[in-house]
Amino acid sequence: MAAYIPPYPLRPQKALPPLALLRLARRNLLAIWPEETFSKTIFGHRLFRRGVIVVNSPETVKQTFVDGAAAYEKKSPQQRNALKPLIGDGLFISDGEIWRNRRKVVAPVTHISRLPELTEGISAGAGAHLASWKALPEGAEIDALADMAHLTAGIICATIFGRKLGTKAAETIVSAFSVYQKLINQMDVLSLIGVPDFLPRFQGFRIRAAARRIHTVLDGLIDSILADKNASETSLLRSMSQTKMGDTGTAMDHRAFRDEAAVLFMAGHETTANTLAWAWFLLSQDPETERRLHAEVDAVLGEGPAQFADFAKLPFSRAIIEETLRLYPPVPLQARTAAEDQTVGGRSVKKGDLVILNAWLLHRHKSLWDQPDTFLPDRFMPGGSGIPSRYAYVPFSIGPRVCTGAAFGLTEAVLCLATLARHVRLRLKPDWVVEPVCRLSLRPGERLPMLIEHRRAAVAAVAEDVAETLP
Repeated sequence: MAAYIPPYPLRPQKALPPLALLRLARRNLLAIWPEETFSKTIFGHRLFRRGVIVVNSPETVKQTFVDGAAAYEKKSPQQRNALKPLIGDGLFISDGEIWRNRRKVVAPVTHISRLPELTEGISAGAGAHLASWKALPEGAEIDALADMAHLTAGIICATIFGRKLGTKAAETIVSAFSVYQKLINQMDVLSLIGVPDFLPRFQGFRIRAAARRIHTVLDGLIDSILADKNASETSLLRSMSQTKMGDTGTAMDHRAFRDEAAVLFMAGHETTANTLAWAWFLLSQDPETERRLHAEVDAVLGEGPAQFADFAKLPFSRAIIEETLRLYPPVPLQARTAAEDQTVGGRSVKKGDLVILNAWLLHRHKSLWDQPDTFLPDRFMPGGSGIPSRYAYVPFSIGPRVCTGAAFGLTEAVLCLATLARHVRLRLKPDWVVEPVCRLSLRPGERLPMLIEHRRAAVAAVAEDVAETLP
């Protein structure tokens, strides 16, 4: 059986002129990259009044995002202006002392050492979602993208705020965030033509309304948690409230708690949901990979949801998620603003230029990966080809600003996939065309309609067919 090559946007044969590039980028940021950029190590040009440089090799990525991180600390104007109404000065877009102080509060509460404790919520959420799927009739249609969003939103809300409060808030937050993402502009043209960053950008009424809906829910949850000093229920927010900021020795204020809660929700919900949706799609198109996944989960898991102790016993499930992250990195473009003149990979970078780490290109680079456009989970299995360089695979960013919840997100995706795949398979709705689209994150379009197939029913049907052929 031939290896599966999943969909990607048509690649231009040559670089687009600026206006054509902007028009296409507003629809899909993945569609603007010519074929030749998948083999370059560094490239760029001036776009209006700002230089844009793409670092596209392990060496240039390390030079900028690791060794030179201090000179490339500030996020791009596009990212800051797109996310500021929602996350304020949260970790994802802050810099300087604010970032350093907040990081010292947030990083410990999501540290890998806390995974055994934090994954209890993952198992509970995956088990509840499995029960809802089991209740559906054979062949029922679901939107796998929305379905995974609700699953991961419930998990991250319960993790941030505690199960008692978080599960009630998940529905409101996920619906408002979905509206927010659809309305955000993909290109900050004002910044590209040289309008100073300190001048405010217009944000539409619906964007502000969606942000207010989320803030209202978050404010209520934060008030409840901080007011209840004796609660025994574990939550990230409670742990953060007990940690002091940096060298100041003070706790974060209410606004800071809200901003960081919004960041944790965005990072822990949207990215993992997209990864799981992509994984379901890839499995539906690759029967052999799906068969091997089922063999693994059948051998490792019982009837209940996967637990933290099962994670190490699910190497193929993990390989599927890691390969999904390679092909469809949740946040494929990570841009920084140069704080001073630099030289990167022999190329001049001026103060104010944008330097972009493009995981979409890097993860499919023709000089780094064998069959870069092909779905091959075995490359991440023991004995497989693996990652060609530490800085060639960056689904959670790299350097000092690497995602603090990377281990949690990977564990969540693996345990949820294994739990659900133990009992159910999903089939893509006939004639539905999947096309990757990048807005704030990389999604398989606006919807992903798939059909539920209960594995026990499928096994029983096969057994019955076999029985009919016996003498």
